[in-house]
Amino acid sequence: MKKLFYPAVFIPEEDGGFSVFFPDLPGCNTCGDTIDQSYEMAFEALGLVLSYMEDKKEPIPQASNPQAIKLEEGQFLVVIEFDMAAYKKRTESRAVKKTLTIPSWLNDAALEKNVNFSQVLQDALIRMIESPQTSMIKIDKGAYRVLINKPPILKKRISKLKNLNIKSKNNQKHLCR
Repeated sequence: MKKLFYPAVFIPEEDGGFSVFFPDLPGCNTCGDTIDQSYEMAFEALGLVLSYMEDKKEPIPQASNPQAIKLEEGQFLVVIEFDMAAYKKRTESRAVKKTLTIPSWLNDAALEKNVNFSQVLQDALIRMIESPQTSMIKIDKGAYRVLINKPPILKKRISKLKNLNIKSKNNQKHLCR
């Protein structure tokens, strides 16, 4: 999901705080003691409502044109920028169980060093997701082709593969290049 921009109506209160509502999201209301706190609360309220709607597979309403919103005296409009992926990354921490297989010698060595397997996997996945140098091996007509940049470990594996002859469906030999 791309970034979303929703207009929020801020209403000054007598005590110096602000009430906030979103015309496009009925029931999405909040308040704060200061303008800064009100903005933060508006962002959080927007995040809660939109992530709930996404989780329930409800349609996300399109934001109104800010110029089309009629304000009453004293009210003012603030457009709240919202990035669902960043919001979920920051707020969603539920754990998901994954089963994986590793060689027994690697398991034994890691256990001796008190390695936290979950943390290692999380760190590695984050590095892969955030890395612009993601590597991939594609099998194309019996030959291995490496796309993008190759990390050192992959370079070693590919260099070993280069010397192998691979037979394709029609039994022709292909040399990895």
